[in-house]
Amino acid sequence: AAVAGSKNLSDRPDNSTLLKIYALYKQGTAGDNTEKKPGFGDMVGRAKWDAWNGIKGTAKDDAMQQYVDLIESLS
Repeated sequence: AAVAGSKNLSDRPDNSTLLKIYALYKQGTAGDNTEKKPGFGDMVGRAKWDAWNGIKGTAKDDAMQQYVDLIESLS
């Protein structure tokens, strides 16, 4: 439900909030980031990678709960 809710927010969140949403979703579904860091030419990819890598060690369940809480706070 939260994933669907994230696609129907009334206002588009700022970029830092979008990165947090992305990081929490990835951590909650895939666990710790083990992907190679994108190159300097991929600024968006690097920002996403940094956001996800920044919450490394967060348990999947905790990340999903934080994701749900964040989406609900934005709805």
